[in-house]
Amino acid sequence: MAIDLVQKRGRKQRKAPRPGTFHTRVEDSDLSIYTDGSTLYDDMLDEIGSATESIQMETFIWKNDEVGQKFIDAFNAAAERGVDIHLIYDGFANLTIPRSFYDQLDESIKVLRLPAARKLWKGPVRQTGFNHSKILVIDNDVAFVGGFNIGSLYSRHWRDTHLKAAGPGTWGLRQSIAQVWNEFHDSDEQIEWVKPTAWESKLRVSANLPIQLVYPIRAMYINAFERAQDRIWLTTPYFIPDQQLLKALIDAAARGVDVRVMVPQESNHVLGDYLSRGFFEEMLRSEVTVLLYEAAMIHSKIATVDGKWSTIGTANIDRLSLSFNYETNVEVIDPDFAAEVEKTFLSDAEHSSVLGRDWLDRHPVAHVVEAALRPMRPFL
Repeated sequence: MAIDLVQKRGRKQRKAPRPGTFHTRVEDSDLSIYTDGSTLYDDMLDEIGSATESIQMETFIWKNDEVGQKFIDAFNAAAERGVDIHLIYDGFANLTIPRSFYDQLDESIKVLRLPAARKLWKGPVRQTGFNHSKILVIDNDVAFVGGFNIGSLYSRHWRDTHLKAAGPGTWGLRQSIAQVWNEFHDSDEQIEWVKPTAWESKLRVSANLPIQLVYPIRAMYINAFERAQDRIWLTTPYFIPDQQLLKALIDAAARGVDVRVMVPQESNHVLGDYLSRGFFEEMLRSEVTVLLYEAAMIHSKIATVDGKWSTIGTANIDRLSLSFNYETNVEVIDPDFAAEVEKTFLSDAEHSSVLGRDWLDRHPVAHVVEAALRPMRPFL
């Protein structure tokens, strides 16, 4: 499902919205929220097929399956048209994917496989981050960002959220890819800087850049939570916050803010689930509502505050995303957009159960396991 926020677009006439979408207006950008992978991939492939000048893509996982092959074919077709293409994917996340899959890419396409093994002697902290961002930028005009990796699994069996933007805000997403690419290339191979079409946009981009020790996403979240007066609704697949971020949520609940945190009932990482559950008791005792999504593995990374501020992106609420990884989130301060994010959250809540206070009386063995795992929290 795609939720379109429509405004006139500059590069070309927009295609008619897909059935089942609904619309509203944001000041300076066209924005579409996707909660269905098949629809998202179709639109991404359509935009790649329409590219005339440039494509930049950054992704974490790129599967060698039917969906992954469609992207290979689309990039090759664009390269044959003379489109300038830069692609980044994470080496560690794709260790099981044969190199022959990526070798299908046209030789004119510039590819950065972020190495799984880094040169740690150059700086252990700067070299630790995985490339967890998922961004696609077309012709410096249209951009996608969010939680969806590339693969059939994610389109059919996971619940995720992605954003499409057209307008001035796309500059920040292009720039975030260029910064990563340029850190790993000499000057004659770098992505050229382009001027933004506006100094300020309703769509603001926060991007972690570990190699420069820049991690703005954590501060973005804490700042929004500390401002909250009415409600904080947050969805994350892995909830392993540091104490400052957790305190911001608990303090908000203490002053009467409706704080709801949605996580999967069972994620794809058992260890992550146990670490996450170690925070539930403190949250329940602090009047934070915990929602367990039951319909599928929910991989969304969204939050909205007071019906005014919202974010969609790639960063989980865990230590890796907020303090180590290459990540990209966008934030929008706009009540119309916040209303659509809230609708997405409430729709997911219909497939969730509220964790009751009876959970505090769970089996003593569970308490022991959670306590034993607490020392691992700073590493996940």
